[in-house]
Order: sequence, then C-alpha cells, then structure tokens
Amino acid sequence: MKLVIISGLSGAGKTIALQSLEDRGAYCIDNLPFTLLPAVIEQMRNFADEYEYIALGVDARNLALQDISSLPATLAAMQMDYEVVFLTASDTCLIQRYRETRRKHPFAKADRDLSEAIIYERQLLSDLVALSTMQIDTGHLSIYELRELISLRVGFQAKNGIPLLLQSFGFKYGIPQDVDFVFDVRCLPNPYWQPNLRSFTGLDTEVQDYLSTQSSVGPLLTQLQQFLDVWIAEFQHEQRNYLSIAIGCTGGHHRSVFVVSQLEQYFRTQQRELLVRHRELS
Repeated sequence: MKLVIISGLSGAGKTIALQSLEDRGAYCIDNLPFTLLPAVIEQMRNFADEYEYIALGVDARNLALQDISSLPATLAAMQMDYEVVFLTASDTCLIQRYRETRRKHPFAKADRDLSEAIIYERQLLSDLVALSTMQIDTGHLSIYELRELISLRVGFQAKNGIPLLLQSFGFKYGIPQDVDFVFDVRCLPNPYWQPNLRSFTGLDTEVQDYLSTQSSVGPLLTQLQQFLDVWIAEFQHEQRNYLSIAIGCTGGHHRSVFVVSQLEQYFRTQQRELLVRHRELS
C-alpha cells in the first residue's frame, strides 16, 4: 500500500487531482489531520487487497499542518511508502482562474485582496513544499491533462514498463519544470523559414514530409531512440513511477512537435503507457 499526499495552492487543481486518483481506485480522504494518519493507515492495511493507494488531500486551511515536520519520521516508523505531490501555478494564472470562476479565495478578506491571499497561502505551505517529492506546475495543463499526468506520475499505469511523458516545447517560452531529460533539436532545419510551411505544425503531413527528407533528421531520431532505450531501462530498475522527456525547438511548433510525434510512434510499438503533450500547441 502506498500513501499519496496531494496538496497545493488553492486553484491549482488539488480537487481534480484527488478525484482522478479516486477514479483510478485509490481510497481518498480530504483534509485529514496528520495526527490521525497513523490510525487510518493501520486501519487501511486490513484492506490492502482492495486498495493499493491511499490518497490524502491537504490544503493550508488544515490546522494540522503544524505537524508537517514530523511526517517523514512518522511514515518511516510505519514503513509506509509515500509521495507528496504539490500543485502550483503562477500568481497570474491563479488570479485569472479565480476571476473566471468568480469564486472567493479561502484566504481573501476585507483587508487582503486576491493577490495578497495567494502570497499569504504560499507562505503557509512553504514547509510542505520543502517536503514534496514531486511538484507540478498546472498553469499550462487542461483538466484532462492534469488527470492523466497525476495518474501517470503516481504510477497507476505502470503495467507495461515505466510510463513515459513526452512533451514538446519552445525554448523562447522557457524549459518545462520537473523533467528528467531535455533534448534540444534546434540544430535541425527549421520549417518556419519555408513560407509554405510556416502556418503548419509538426503534426501536419506537410511539415513531416519536409523534415523526413532532411539528412540530419534520421540520424538524430535513431540516436535519440537508442539513447532512451538504454536509459529508460536503467530508470526502470530504480523502481521509478514515470520518466519525463522534453524535446525543445525555438517556438515549439515544428521541429520539437515532429520529433515527439516520431518518438510516440516508436514507443507505441513497445506498448508503453504514454502521455503526450505539445505545450505550445495547447
């Protein structure tokens, strides 16, 4: 049995993440005080055949956060495997989400506006952030992507080898956070400079045909596949729940998208569990 603690900033997607784990068969509890956690774990061990995961939702309103520093020692004494997943997003993103939903931030008051409430909550959760084993920025994720990402990273889909997260991105918009490998494919010919290809993406046949005929593309794909075959196996020996691979080009629309799509086809033949994202296209 494994414990998954889901926490994060209000508006970052904690409820969605917890629901996705519940849909996968985890036993979920929201805002349980940590002082009661040992008793719950002992009780749940009687149902280990039915529940492989316990998922605990925690937010800053839980007054038991004052006991957070003792959590690792408590779980170690109980020989409990665990993950602490912290969901975050930029202040700008959170403000936009609250304005769109017209909901009130839990720490907003007459003398504390929305932006100040977000800053205040970050401070309250700082100790939990320090203990987190996994941080996910949900700013670029849709609801469906977050659900799949949580399930993959926690390990629900590890039936056919270690699951893979493949994502394309544009370096001009920043490197994705929390990735294991980052590969730069800006060395490949850029379809952007072909006027008839500029409006297409790496998912379109026109761009794929163009890149497939370039002499540097084939060797790069072959060597990249060989490299990943070797090191994915090594990560799998370390009992990793997932492996994240990011491919970047300048704008994240052509070359990186094409390479990720080629890797997706390659790993599909191995029947691996995959989550594929094209950050700049979404």
